[in-house]
Amino acid sequence: MPAKRLAGLGASVFTEMDNLKKTLEQEGKSLINLSIGSPDRAPAEELRQILSQAVLEETQYGYTLTRGTGEFRQACARWYQERFEVSLDPDSEVLPLMGSQDGLAHIFLAYINPGDLALIPDPGYPIYTAGLLLAGGEKVPLPLEEKNGYLPDLQAIDPDLARRAKLMFLNYPNNPTAAVAPLSFFEDVVEFAKTYDLLICHDAAYSELAFEGYRPVSFLQARGAIDVGIEFHSVSKTYNLAGVRLGFAVGKAEVIGNLSQLKSNIDYGVFGPILRMGAAALSLPQSSIDENRRAYQRRRDILVEGCARAGWKMPLPQGSMFIWAPVPTRQDSVSFARELAREAGVIVVPGVAFGEYGEGYVRIAMVQDDRVLEEAVQRIQNYLRHRLIEA
Repeated sequence: MPAKRLAGLGASVFTEMDNLKKTLEQEGKSLINLSIGSPDRAPAEELRQILSQAVLEETQYGYTLTRGTGEFRQACARWYQERFEVSLDPDSEVLPLMGSQDGLAHIFLAYINPGDLALIPDPGYPIYTAGLLLAGGEKVPLPLEEKNGYLPDLQAIDPDLARRAKLMFLNYPNNPTAAVAPLSFFEDVVEFAKTYDLLICHDAAYSELAFEGYRPVSFLQARGAIDVGIEFHSVSKTYNLAGVRLGFAVGKAEVIGNLSQLKSNIDYGVFGPILRMGAAALSLPQSSIDENRRAYQRRRDILVEGCARAGWKMPLPQGSMFIWAPVPTRQDSVSFARELAREAGVIVVPGVAFGEYGEGYVRIAMVQDDRVLEEAVQRIQNYLRHRLIEA
């Protein structure tokens, strides 16, 4: 029999949609998958060349330390200084990760005992809840509602629960809602953390994917933030290296040290050539990020403007690779997503898959090129017009 801890990891909505996708494929249905948040664009050729040259070196095949290489940690610290004007000690305040999800999951094992509480956004990226459950913790949902700009209302949090909680997770630009957070919000979070002795964990995987000149801020830019929390970054998402698995955590030295200690008992460090490529990605001119932004902004406009012509109004996101769209029909999010897949051949994620407060929405990932998205829009338009005629 499997361990009881697996029982809470059903992810039933994701499983159901994946099974539906497989069934439709077996039936010969042409599908456009806008469900998985994985970059579809290739990394810059210069980075591929650096990786390919490094893997040919005979000395690159031994174990690497959990703390990685000084070259990579120093590149992370320089990038943070240049991007956010945040100073970091590369030896004590930076930790390489096998993708940011590696750290997002393991931080719970480093800080949560069975029965401990954690404040988790709802809707939220599933690993926040899964990591907490695997550590034996209990979830206190932080409702993210449209009326509050999908920011948690700190004043509405039960003070008793806040005192009992050990950590709070945040994520901006947000997955799934695509919301962004101002520096003033993070300043309020720092004060909240100090009041209730909370560890703040901010997932900033999409900090470099924003539009119309908007530049997301870092949680660590807030005064005193480094005393109460850490931030997770995704090199994989930022530089189109999803399968390579590289990220890093930065922030409070004590927390970075504890996370490193935990990981040193679970795995070794990131493959050396990947760390070399990552250091180059962070250090070279950031033109590939600009290209990414332009590409995703075009995709966003194709989807939002095209769906609007069929009567499906959705907000124009400022950041992330997602659109958080209200269900345009009188259905729950799962029923609508099922029907859209069967009738239009377009796969999206029901909002309820991200938590109770995700009901009424679907998440659309902008992970296909312009031509495919134009086809998806045409299918959605035909589906909605046909449905309205029938109604």
